[in-house]
Amino acid sequence: MPTNVDTAYLRRFTPLRSLKRENISALAKKTEARVLSSGETLFKEGDSEKRTYYLVSGILELKDQDGNIKSLTAGNEEAMGPVSPMLPRRCTATAINEVEYFSVDTDLLDVMLTWDQTGTYEVSDLQTESNDGADDWMTTLLQTKAFHRIPPANIQAIFIRMQQVNFNAGDVVIKQGDDGDYFYVLTKGRCNVTRETPLNKEGIKLAELDVGDTFGEEALISECTRNATITMITDGSVMRLGKDDFNTLMNEPMLDWVDYQEAKDLVANGARWLDVRLPSEFEMSHEPDATNIPLYFIRLKLNALDTNVTHVVCCDTGRRSSAGAFILNERGFTTKVLKGGLNMTGLG
Repeated sequence: MPTNVDTAYLRRFTPLRSLKRENISALAKKTEARVLSSGETLFKEGDSEKRTYYLVSGILELKDQDGNIKSLTAGNEEAMGPVSPMLPRRCTATAINEVEYFSVDTDLLDVMLTWDQTGTYEVSDLQTESNDGADDWMTTLLQTKAFHRIPPANIQAIFIRMQQVNFNAGDVVIKQGDDGDYFYVLTKGRCNVTRETPLNKEGIKLAELDVGDTFGEEALISECTRNATITMITDGSVMRLGKDDFNTLMNEPMLDWVDYQEAKDLVANGARWLDVRLPSEFEMSHEPDATNIPLYFIRLKLNALDTNVTHVVCCDTGRRSSAGAFILNERGFTTKVLKGGLNMTGLG
């Protein structure tokens, strides 16, 4: 039965013990101790799953393809580090007796270690009026799959260039129809996301945002006006990043463009078309078996998308699809963006 662990538990091991307080606390919340019975396998030779394993108690047998065997005993100096961290695994790890272990996401650990070692300032050095909750939103961003793609120097520059803005309950942070000028991270409080339609001037509620959630990227990437209104439910704060900094530091490293032939090859091998145009545009022409989710509904329809496949995101020109891909990448999806859009293929 998995049990939660605390920071003291994690600090017994290297390089976890070197993590800053906020990062090791976040890691502890995502980590559970597990038990293997004698004879059970922790991992097999050739496995490539990006998990970093630590031995807490018991003895593991490590056997490589040549039949060489060695034992790893909890508490020994060698067991203070990860168990056979090289990928693919060079050996099979089997429990000799009852074994307790835990594992962490390798990419997340790497991002946190890199950030700790390249972030040359403390949280208090940021342009914030208060550090209340600062650890939470920064750590939340560092944990997102999107930030695994961004170079450490960019991450540092992003945090340095962000500016804090405070709001009261009921204040409008961004308004539908306005030009896009900033990318936002909610650092305190909660927000409503609403979209006005011809039949509903009051606005349809699309989502509710909490600390660590981001918004405002669609207008910056697609160079269109804001497609929704964000209103504070409670008093709160945001950190905002200017359009040019956002595009240079965040957007460009996160998007993976493909041409039409590359996209078709990907789909033929299991990827799926995701068309983010309006239904009326989609009905006129679209790729076979494409899924249509308009850009402004992406956040609302995330549960309808399979996280285990690559989504080739498309629109008419590439602007809306790149905005959609950014949103999906932030939430752990794997995407490709059709370069130039469907207009370049004759389908748009």
